[in-house]
Amino acid sequence: MFTTAVIGFREFLEAFLIIGIFLGVSRKLALKKEMEIYLAAIIGLSLAIAVNIGVFFFAAHMRNVTTGYHIDAIESYLQIFSGLFLVYVVFSLHKRMNQNKKESLAKVQQNIKQDMFDVSLFFTITFLIFREGLEIALFSMSVTLFSVFLQDVIGLLLGFAGAVMIGSLTYFAYSKFSVGKIYKATEYMIILLGASLFQMGMTKFLHTYFAFSLSNIGSFHLRFLPGENSFAGTLLQNFLGVDVHFSAARLVVMLFYIGAMYVIFLQKGNILLQPKESK
Repeated sequence: MFTTAVIGFREFLEAFLIIGIFLGVSRKLALKKEMEIYLAAIIGLSLAIAVNIGVFFFAAHMRNVTTGYHIDAIESYLQIFSGLFLVYVVFSLHKRMNQNKKESLAKVQQNIKQDMFDVSLFFTITFLIFREGLEIALFSMSVTLFSVFLQDVIGLLLGFAGAVMIGSLTYFAYSKFSVGKIYKATEYMIILLGASLFQMGMTKFLHTYFAFSLSNIGSFHLRFLPGENSFAGTLLQNFLGVDVHFSAARLVVMLFYIGAMYVIFLQKGNILLQPKESK
């Protein structure tokens, strides 16, 4: 749920920033194309939400066809993979996709400024917004395979609501938000989510295949926490990786993951993130 909410917030906020750019150009140049832009935005956002709900439903169906030992084994693989894949797509693949998106956005802006708003341009704006929904589906697909359908939908709608609020306040200038700082905060949250997924995946993997429990090594005995099957317990486990069986060994796994992701993706001057010099 939290993973879907954070990813949904990031991508829907990008969609609202795109809408804001088009509305700003239209108003600045007195083109009076606001209604067309609003309509394209509504269609694009509706399709984005619909396609993600469809993905969540499909993932829930796939989960129901496997039970017992097999579901534990599959969940452990998916959680480990999701913890690694989630951070990769946000910090590496997403930046490459954004470069192509910026080029498309620049072309559309240029056409609007030349008062060339036609049917093809309308559908281009719709697709640019719908594309954010496709990115949500791509980035969260592996996570939704072992989560609850209703929680995924709630997470998506919470992310959408948060993006609506921040996007609206920013556009109408009721409050000044640093979009860069907001995205930076979500990056840290995604690393924490990735650490949680990776730690839970490793814990389940070792227990399923080797009958080895990380929870028994330096257990913190957090018996006061809500049960894993409760709503609050599920939120704690999915977002922080913490449950009644949390231990020092599991904490070390998370800290190792966070340190590795920082060195690979966030450390300044990292050669993996620097643009290649042309020869």
